[in-house]
Amino acid sequence: MLSFLKKQEKGWVGVDIGTSSVKMVALSKRGADLRVDAYAIVPLPPTAVIDNSIQDVGQVSEMIERGLKICNKPLNQAVTAVPSSAVISKTIELSDSFTEFDLEEQIKIEADRFIPYPLDEVALDFEIIRPSPSTPGLNEILLVACRNNDVEKREDAINSADLNCQVVDVDSFCIERVYPLLALDDADNQALIGLVDIGAATLTLNVFKNNQIVYSREQAFGGNDLSHLLQQHAGVNPADIDHQLRSGELGLELMETVVLPFRSTISQQISRALQFFYSSGAHNQLTKLCLQGGGVTIEGLADIVAEEVGVATELANPFAGMDIDSKINPARLAHDAPSLVKACGMSLRSFEH
Repeated sequence: MLSFLKKQEKGWVGVDIGTSSVKMVALSKRGADLRVDAYAIVPLPPTAVIDNSIQDVGQVSEMIERGLKICNKPLNQAVTAVPSSAVISKTIELSDSFTEFDLEEQIKIEADRFIPYPLDEVALDFEIIRPSPSTPGLNEILLVACRNNDVEKREDAINSADLNCQVVDVDSFCIERVYPLLALDDADNQALIGLVDIGAATLTLNVFKNNQIVYSREQAFGGNDLSHLLQQHAGVNPADIDHQLRSGELGLELMETVVLPFRSTISQQISRALQFFYSSGAHNQLTKLCLQGGGVTIEGLADIVAEEVGVATELANPFAGMDIDSKINPARLAHDAPSLVKACGMSLRSFEH
């Protein structure tokens, strides 16, 4: 059937609440074709979110409302995610004879054995993955748990912004969901592909094989390091730095003396992350690196990283094969795309129902 004859399915807006900003992406789908309907990136006050934990729900909600105005679309439903560092996950095997109610009760019993918190303080969810490949009559079940506080504050911030939070996901699941859109493995499912996420406070290396994360490590380094340097050199207001970097309004002298040299610091941190990966076990060489997050949009960064680590490197753009709403500037979206990977993965969640 021709795609324009197929019914358009509106997705939920993905709301990625980071340490320094709120990123929002709204997608729709017609057949197999995805479309970017709207997006927004809104800086957060420095004290609103600390270490990925929401400290001021009101401030976060206010920035989400501002993002909705930028999107300028009738958006009602939302999906967000908690950071994987705040989540405990485990794959267990249980009998496939359990009914739905009995399975939930058994899940709670299993969870109580390895979760270091009282179960009434924990948001708990599970999904049957597949029948056990080794033991007939058992199912493999993914069990995921997170402190209630981490979930509820995100829900409160979104619901207070006149949105209905439908799902709270896990950010690593969102990255796995969006990964096929990055077209990084050239159809070789056995290739090892590294996704480096540089956020405000952390650098995370996720290594993919066969569309799944097989290695993940987080280290303390991020865009805040550059912000502090800019403050020291020129007293630039932290609230203005992100906007000036994204819009190209930062002065030429600061770009040449602070921002561009900082690319070498980023490259060294990525090289350090790869050294930990290679020393962790019998891993082959990565075939490609992809950079995502707000700290990777400095001009020429991918080339400098490739030279430093000896691996082909590119910037993440999950929107490359999508249609784009006529009100969106395609060049601006391509520039912002590395910052929007998680939010895109969140919005994709809405099409799984």
